[in-house]
Amino acid sequence: MSTSFRRLADTYRDKIYTYAMYSLRRHEEAEDVTQDVLIKLWQNLDTVEPDRVGAWIMRVARNAVIDVARRRKTRLGIIAEDVDVDIAANYAPAPNAGTELGVERRELRESIESALEKLEEPYRTIIVMREIQQLKYSEIVDAVDMPLNTVKVYLHRGRKMLRDLLKPGYQRDVI
Repeated sequence: MSTSFRRLADTYRDKIYTYAMYSLRRHEEAEDVTQDVLIKLWQNLDTVEPDRVGAWIMRVARNAVIDVARRRKTRLGIIAEDVDVDIAANYAPAPNAGTELGVERRELRESIESALEKLEEPYRTIIVMREIQQLKYSEIVDAVDMPLNTVKVYLHRGRKMLRDLLKPGYQRDVI
């Protein structure tokens, strides 16, 4: 295994998995997507431009998530009905999980995950890529194949929708 591939796999494995988990909400499917993307990276390592590897990987990850969602016969990239927040929480444990602060963080994380479930595509994808994975705008643009201004508009609107969903007493079911 080449050192270059190993370095890239170590760098992007968690980002791929996180994106897939937030999109699909199933641990096994997120692992499969991660593995598929890394295999495609291995197969195409010589053809991917070094300065565009991150965007290439996230585009392949997004396409893989869409394929899984289609196979599941659900709407495009939507979160599964049987969300298991506890499984997802195991992959991002909060520090001091047993303390009052830890409980508050877990509740906040669960509230955010619940709100993200209610967002339609592409709002969810763009927010996860920017806010959770902290990707650069250029990487998001390449991954979702949209112009920069469109990505910024979706991000702005998605953030507003999340804020509204996270307000106490907000009862809107569908955005």
